Amino acid sequence: MYQYTEFDRQFVKLRAAQHRDQLERWQKGQLADEEFRPLRLQNGWYVQRYAPMLRVAVPYGEISSQQLSVLAQIAKEYDKPDKELFAKAQAKQDLLPGKSPRLIKGYGHFTTRQNVQFNWIPLDKSADVMDLLATVDMHGIQTSGNCIRNITTDELAGVAIDEVVDPRPYAEILRQWSTLHPEFAFLPRKFKIAITGATEDRAAIGWHDVGLQLVKKTQGEVGFKVWVGGGMGRTPVIGTLVREFLPWQHIMNYLEAVVRVYNRWGRRDNLYKARIKILVKAEGQRYIDEVESEFKEIVNTDGGPHTISQAEFDRVAACFVEPELTSQAFVASSSQSANSNTQDPAFQRWLKQNVVPHKNPALRAVTLSFKRLGLAPGDATAEQLEASAHLVAQYSRGEARVTHSQNLVLPWVQESHLFDLWQEAKALGFANPNIGLLNDMIACPGGDYCALANARAIPVAAAISERYQDLDELDDLGPIDLHISGCINSCGHHHSGHIGILGVDKDGKEWYQVTLGGSDGSALSGTAGAGKVVGPSFSAAEVPEVIEAVINKYLELRAPTGKNQNGRAEYFIETLRRVGQDSFKAAANSVRHSEPAIA
Repeated sequence: MYQYTEFDRQFVKLRAAQHRDQLERWQKGQLADEEFRPLRLQNGWYVQRYAPMLRVAVPYGEISSQQLSVLAQIAKEYDKPDKELFAKAQAKQDLLPGKSPRLIKGYGHFTTRQNVQFNWIPLDKSADVMDLLATVDMHGIQTSGNCIRNITTDELAGVAIDEVVDPRPYAEILRQWSTLHPEFAFLPRKFKIAITGATEDRAAIGWHDVGLQLVKKTQGEVGFKVWVGGGMGRTPVIGTLVREFLPWQHIMNYLEAVVRVYNRWGRRDNLYKARIKILVKAEGQRYIDEVESEFKEIVNTDGGPHTISQAEFDRVAACFVEPELTSQAFVASSSQSANSNTQDPAFQRWLKQNVVPHKNPALRAVTLSFKRLGLAPGDATAEQLEASAHLVAQYSRGEARVTHSQNLVLPWVQESHLFDLWQEAKALGFANPNIGLLNDMIACPGGDYCALANARAIPVAAAISERYQDLDELDDLGPIDLHISGCINSCGHHHSGHIGILGVDKDGKEWYQVTLGGSDGSALSGTAGAGKVVGPSFSAAEVPEVIEAVINKYLELRAPTGKNQNGRAEYFIETLRRVGQDSFKAAANSVRHSEPAIA
């Protein structure tokens, strides 16, 4: 993974010191709340429904075992809510219908944008936490606010067998370019960039303000396909392809033009129409033409100040150190355990579901599942964070990746160590063989924590997960993307789920819309697109029954073989697209115990 330079480390430490100064001035009344708010936001400090929330940046998802250990320390020592606030939150939970895992403290939460969040750290402890993060090259810079946010990529970057170009050096160069960019510190709205270098899109690039795909021409020339104007929220839009091929040396110059035009013309009078997707949708070719004009001005008149030289690319690429198989950091695995237990059915199921090939035939990439009963999707207690740090150090050369689906990938596992890893992961509760299956769902924290949420997401996720625990049943159903958001801001990416669930408010009560047929752009899901609403909203109690009705309809209608599945029964998304929405919509709407809410 990327190794911070001394400049990087000094930068992060100075930023932490700057935050401490701002915090102390605010505490003394020398900074008003409205003056402190944008400063703390650009360091990742929100104030949520009951308490502050910290979002820690994990650039393009790469995280070390040492960093996981510090996150565990933060969870244990700082994620401690005020007793009265915590009691108030628990009381509110008890008053609402539906089962839910208990509100907890002392934990971290893996997000869909490859970051880590904490929900109960007191603001007066924020400077101490920033200092602690800086000891392991971590921070919260630009994880919030109207700026260029944490850049995301494929969790298999650098190891995927279908990779054309490793996107990580480019992601790091863009991170350095965008960090505290003086012109783009206060954009009309937040701005998100995703990049992939593989033939399969595992980074959902179509759903981002800017989506970048590295491609290579037949002559070997490397460049980018560029999409602009994607996003979820109230108006789900897939990005527009604005460049079929952009030479890699000019990616920063081009992005400078993209964001500059947005900064100039993006709406600031209406929060709900401020994202770049609205500008691109409204202006169409005019926006693209202005970007091209601005790009030419930057390159021809200004001399292309952000053109990436080969020497600069090589400098950054050299900071990504690939581990050696002979490293002592790898555990010693007995040949007996590695070979004689390979027929264990539980182990075989885990290999099939949680382990994928690696560009190095001697290695595998392994996903630890953070989807367990009793915790929200993506949650990990302090003890679990420390345990995962141990597994990462022992089996993956000290490096892991936070995934878009709120799990943790170990990208450098020796094939001969898989059985030992499985045994340890199983004992710790990380070996649930459910990756890509129905209960490997994405969910935001929802109304249990977030001040913006209209409804809770966690109890809905828990109820569905409780219903679908049988591993044979899950395997028979095959891959199904289930995504849950507590409000229209779509942090749970409900638009892109094969099945999406959106929390809405009706007269102060929680209701849920269900959508079908969404896609994030992966090979299984096909071209990125938003799901369609099946009808009026459902009550919280009805949602698990709706999901079951939809699943049963799939079992009834699926063909015995699916497209390119080697004799495997047709997958859910294949059946839905073949037969259309009507049968599934009727099945969902047959579950109705309450008066329908808003459509």
